[in-house]
Amino acid sequence: MIDILIADDHTLFREGLKQIIHDEQDMQVAGEAVDGQDVLRQLRDRFWDVLILDMSMPGKNGIALIQQIKASHPDLPVLVLSMHHENQFAIQAIRAGASGYITKNSATGQLIDAIRKVHAKGLSMSPAIAEKLALQLRHPSHDLPHANLSSREFQIFHMLVEGQKLSAIAATLSLSVKTVSTHKVNILHKMEMASTAGLVHYAIRHHLFDEQILTPAEDE
Repeated sequence: MIDILIADDHTLFREGLKQIIHDEQDMQVAGEAVDGQDVLRQLRDRFWDVLILDMSMPGKNGIALIQQIKASHPDLPVLVLSMHHENQFAIQAIRAGASGYITKNSATGQLIDAIRKVHAKGLSMSPAIAEKLALQLRHPSHDLPHANLSSREFQIFHMLVEGQKLSAIAATLSLSVKTVSTHKVNILHKMEMASTAGLVHYAIRHHLFDEQILTPAEDE
């Protein structure tokens, strides 16, 4: 039996996942977590076969959470189930140690197949993401500027181009506004951009985010 820990802050979504998995005879949802700290606590309490992880929970989340989980539980398969299109975070998630990445609008069969695949120590990702990873490994010097951002910088880059202000980002990530501002300066330097608006245009040009949600905030 595959014992699964689901980490998602939306109760209705967790209930839906439990119902889908309940129909499978070889797996069960044995635990639920609502935020990053809850995930880390439950990982300390017992052994899990697979962690299904949402990328956008309150508090500690995203790439940094995956890295922390893999540092303490290197053999735990982490399957990211995200609302974000795979172009946004999939490569960063796999680099951080995730075993798979699928979006929340994927078919039920894809989710079940992904759980079994990562449990068997395989990788579950779309052919497009696999190709991008292979190209980056083969030609690392040809990476686009955003590929050179750290996981934290990429997370803040994402929040900036969504139009979030520095104060809101700081509150979400439990950082000081000064620290977020320093990250922003470093991001602009690495991306060779002069303003947040330039980051938004870059994100649209390279299809990193859904264009309709990008609304650059005034620079703080």
